[in-house]
Amino acid sequence: YKFKVKKSIFIIKDIKIENNKILNTKNILDELESLKGQSLFFLDSKIIKSAIKQFDFVSSFEIKKIYPGTIKIKIFEKKPVAVYVDKENKFYVSEKGDLIKYLEHENYNDLPMLFGKMNNFKQFFKDLKNINFPINSIKSFQYFEIGRWDIVLNNEKIIKLPKENYLNILENFLLINGDKNFDNYKIFDYRIKDQLILN
Repeated sequence: YKFKVKKSIFIIKDIKIENNKILNTKNILDELESLKGQSLFFLDSKIIKSAIKQFDFVSSFEIKKIYPGTIKIKIFEKKPVAVYVDKENKFYVSEKGDLIKYLEHENYNDLPMLFGKMNNFKQFFKDLKNINFPINSIKSFQYFEIGRWDIVLNNEKIIKLPKENYLNILENFLLINGDKNFDNYKIFDYRIKDQLILN
């Protein structure tokens, strides 16, 4: 016997979105509205992929079919770690260095600003995390064309880093940062090898 599967069985009636903290559920559902009335059995995941990938904040997603007529989509969002300012435009920058369309959100009001080109930011940020640098104490990052970074802290202290071997320097800064003898200095200039110039 040959069985014919009718496309009218297991009709999609309900789409559930979960795990999204930043993205608006209604906006995602609007993009997926065309799936309603189609067969759950013959669901084309490429349609869902192209609809969801329109949202910059989406890192990945999982689809679960719940018979007889529901799709559950679990969204995994990118995590912004800085706000990148490029002339008139603002973007979020994810931990992986992706640019994400900027939208006001209270979760991200206190992110550090990123100025200059984004060269090596992904690696630089990873290095900061690896040495447990207190990211939440950073007000802004400034990248200079010659290939080095400045870090401005929330207390207005500025760390001027050289192009190379900045990890040892940042570890040194963490050691002296809590020392009262250094409280009155605002600029910690490490650009000259084996020297710290204080201002």
